[in-house]
Amino acid sequence: MKMGADAIWITEAELVQLMDLKEAIAALEGALREEACGEAQNMTKTLLQYGKNNLHAIGGKLGNLVGTKTWTHTQGGTCPLLLLWSAENGSLVAVIEAFALGNLRTGGISGVAADWMAKEDARVMAIIGTGKQALAQVGTMLAVRPIERLQIYSPRPESRQAFAAKTREEFGIETTACPSVSEACMGAQIVTLVTRAAQPFLTAAMLEKGAHLNAVGAIAPDREEFAQDVFARATLTAVDNLPGVQQLSREFMTQYASFGWDKVMPLCRLIASGRKRAAQDDVSLFKAMGMGISDLALGVELLKRARARGAGRAIPQPKKLKPRLAGARARSPV
Repeated sequence: MKMGADAIWITEAELVQLMDLKEAIAALEGALREEACGEAQNMTKTLLQYGKNNLHAIGGKLGNLVGTKTWTHTQGGTCPLLLLWSAENGSLVAVIEAFALGNLRTGGISGVAADWMAKEDARVMAIIGTGKQALAQVGTMLAVRPIERLQIYSPRPESRQAFAAKTREEFGIETTACPSVSEACMGAQIVTLVTRAAQPFLTAAMLEKGAHLNAVGAIAPDREEFAQDVFARATLTAVDNLPGVQQLSREFMTQYASFGWDKVMPLCRLIASGRKRAAQDDVSLFKAMGMGISDLALGVELLKRARARGAGRAIPQPKKLKPRLAGARARSPV
């Protein structure tokens, strides 16, 4: 990008037309391969908790672009934005409305992990939690595995019933609203946790032999979804970003902080090593906290597509001006 060229603003409506989940999965795996060979870098996720709200920032570098996504999660909602700059000259390249992007990224990274770690013939999925991220989590599993049946649990019966109806209509698969977490997990080869739970609710005994667990809901130290005994059954464990898990995942900090992190593999390294599920593996566990490279991967791909299709609104580059000093006290002459 040339210095002085206009940046572009990509809206939510444009974003969902430019990219689907399968395309997001491909972009994410490509970026993880670049991370494994040192061509992409993460900025460790930062988090400020204030009351029941959280201010987040993540970022990274991919190719000739750097970027950061920031948002505050409040009881009233959120408005995330991804900003991209030129790594060479610091000029603004794009501002991307990032709510749908977050769903694509979080769902997509689970899809990459499941494609590497879950059984090839997984046909039954359990999902615990029916919030804003849940639909993308289901969609991404259907993109990588021949899922035929979805088993759903949410604490409120009306929520799980509504989600069962929605996913049945959206994906054309068999869906069942279950009265408990344990019943939802019965027979499931893939289990996804996407909740805001403060205390663990899933135990190792609830998981079928050979199940793959995506734990993507607890992304702050005050949250926890699965019990510590899950680690004892996990023969394959991967995370999206190790520093983020070390700082923000209460589940993983409780298990590994005192004994070392050598059993925890970043997903990029798992992919680079070619390590897929083996016949002797029991539970495989993937923990996603959210990382900058994931957002950059989708942002860079969206930018290419927007420029190719003439999408996005031009944003003039800001002028660099000196601040007004009229209010400053003038120095007396010496």
